[in-house]
Amino acid sequence: MKSLKYSLLAMLIALSGCVTVGEEFPVNKLETIQKGQTKTEVAKIFGQPWRVGKDMGYRTWTYVHYKISLFGEQKTRDLVIRFDTADKVVSFTFNSTYREDEHL
Repeated sequence: MKSLKYSLLAMLIALSGCVTVGEEFPVNKLETIQKGQTKTEVAKIFGQPWRVGKDMGYRTWTYVHYKISLFGEQKTRDLVIRFDTADKVVSFTFNSTYREDEHL
């Protein structure tokens, strides 16, 4: 079953020439992220994360939006928010290849 999924995905990429991973998130709201915010407050602004995990002992929520093209420019954005054991924001990291994000 997995090999069928991967084969279909590969065929779709080959036919379309591009693929999108994740979902868009409100980059213009990055300045609203504050140390001490709760996960509930973060979710109200950014929605549910695309991926969850751990980084140096902190729980993380990751938001990604990747536009991958076989024939053009790759565009990526990712936001990682770290939470303490009380589920409050400790820090965040934002990375982007979008030129318009250079001022952030």
